[in-house]
Amino acid sequence: MHELDRRSMLKVVAALSLRPYSALADEKESTLHFVEAGTDRTGQPHKAARANSHLDFKVLTHETNGALFIMENRNMVRGGPPRHIHYEQEEWFYFVEGSDEVQMEVGETKLRLKPGDSVLAPRNVPHVWAYLGQQPGRMLFAFTPAARIESFFEETSKPDAKVNDPSRFERHGMKLVGPPLLGS
Repeated sequence: MHELDRRSMLKVVAALSLRPYSALADEKESTLHFVEAGTDRTGQPHKAARANSHLDFKVLTHETNGALFIMENRNMVRGGPPRHIHYEQEEWFYFVEGSDEVQMEVGETKLRLKPGDSVLAPRNVPHVWAYLGQQPGRMLFAFTPAARIESFFEETSKPDAKVNDPSRFERHGMKLVGPPLLGS
């Protein structure tokens, strides 16, 4: 009898440990979403902060109940964002293609990504990256959980946006903590 109680208790503990994730489960049936290359899930253009770069939203926050947001930086130009911290999500980088490398710092670790390389930057760890190429490149970015990051990129893609405004970063669960790697 003692062994049965122990097994039952282990099952209960295991089930309770998964309870926080049940909020992420969608009661309704999932829907397939297809996004063609070079297009944005919303059908709206999103300009990146630098020059002619385009941000294509591929997986929207509401489509995953807040669990994930994915975007592609297409026609990426030389440079990158200022050093910053995400308090609410991990950020995954995948360098798809480009004429050179992506220089990256995550905490104290310095990396040089070549096409096909990826890295996961944990939340609460300062990070910064810069594309070094003279020709346009492409990167994929994923944020989990999505939190407020989609609205951050919606705001920064507007023509009148002050891109490196510290208050915008703070409103979206981030903090600016240093300059860009290339002075972009």
